[in-house]
Amino acid sequence: MKYLVPALGMAALILAAAPASAANKCLEIRDIKSSESKDGRTMVFIMKDGTKLVNHLQGYCPDLKYTGFAWQMPSSDTNACERQSTFRVLQSGQICTLGLFDPPTGGKTAMSSPPAVWDANKTMAPK
Repeated sequence: MKYLVPALGMAALILAAAPASAANKCLEIRDIKSSESKDGRTMVFIMKDGTKLVNHLQGYCPDLKYTGFAWQMPSSDTNACERQSTFRVLQSGQICTLGLFDPPTGGKTAMSSPPAVWDANKTMAPK
């Protein structure tokens, strides 16, 4: 019993030092240029800046392949967040929930220097 108390204290310290889980990623609805789902399992959002975001929906939304959708959010909320936000498929009324987002691809990226050019031998090519 005398070893149990220090062990519990150590476990509490380890849990307190562990980083908190990352907050849900959200996207501003007004920044969405277009969206598409070809399989009813993923939704691809193209943002106005050219960024492409893929969301892995929670569950299967087969009707999403054929028709559009409407967000189901409070009127004051303009963010669609992973694992929280829902939308309704227009014709069927099916309710779908966003899952996790993949890291963004495409779009504008800041570069401090021009990209390096490599030759076939994987050495930096002359400029």
